[in-house]
Amino acid sequence: MTAPIRVGTRASLLARTQSEHVAAALRAALGREVVLVEVTTEGDVSRAPLARIGGTGVFVGALRRALDAGEVDVAVHSLKDLPTTPDPDIALAAVPVREDPRDVLVARDGLSLGELPAGARVGTGSPRRAAQLGALGLGLDVVAIRGNVDTRIRKVAEGGVDAVVLARAGLARLGRLGEVTEVIDPLQMLPAPGQGALAVECRAGDTELAASLRDALDHPRTRTAVAAERAVLAALEAGCSAPVGALAEVAEGEDGDELWLRAVALSADGAVAVRRSATGAPRAAEELGRALAAEMLEEGAASLIEEQAS
Repeated sequence: MTAPIRVGTRASLLARTQSEHVAAALRAALGREVVLVEVTTEGDVSRAPLARIGGTGVFVGALRRALDAGEVDVAVHSLKDLPTTPDPDIALAAVPVREDPRDVLVARDGLSLGELPAGARVGTGSPRRAAQLGALGLGLDVVAIRGNVDTRIRKVAEGGVDAVVLARAGLARLGRLGEVTEVIDPLQMLPAPGQGALAVECRAGDTELAASLRDALDHPRTRTAVAAERAVLAALEAGCSAPVGALAEVAEGEDGDELWLRAVALSADGAVAVRRSATGAPRAAEELGRALAAEMLEEGAASLIEEQAS
């Protein structure tokens, strides 16, 4: 009898829901039994700001250790949480088709960002979102919050804050899009690199399993887009909690597919921002991301990122 494929997942409802989507796709494609194995990460236990407890990889390390120890065969992450430095022992076997990567507002009384009064309290745990909210010049009071989706939305319902900013993808996967009061245009708020996408990892030595995961789950256009976004992040030497946004899309052009990429790096209050965009060939996604980041560094992006790290 073939052993089941053990899929490691964080214990939160969103993480388990995302991992179950992956597990269901594997059952359908491979005809194998697939089971979820919950793994507790430091990011789940601590309520401190992500930058203080490690930022990059804080949700990823425990799952990767479970892979290394042979406790699970596959790990599912929100791709935006992955460190940009590759782990030689881990293979990014598949990047499934991406959900809508945009950020959304969940506000009292059905309000949009533009309808919130000056001084309204808007909660987010993301320096990227906080900086871009500040850049809008709406006079909002941005307050730091942590917690799962339910906890954050409850803060609005109970009056602790007037609104929260969340990833649309998570609410879509949880079936809670009805609570969204505004989908935020990327012209106002660029998402985190990789937002809305999932990363499916396995041990690098499990080549047969990696090939099966790729064939069953991988979406080439999504992989290309997030590769460009993450190349920007890596070249800027910014972690996943830095005030950096990036969004890429593969679109049909006159001479075939084209890759469109936009990125921004901001000061903590959003008063200073370096924004750039570029187009290129999908086959050169990482090169496009690095070239765009180089332009941003020439315009002073490094000082903005170093400001956050100090």
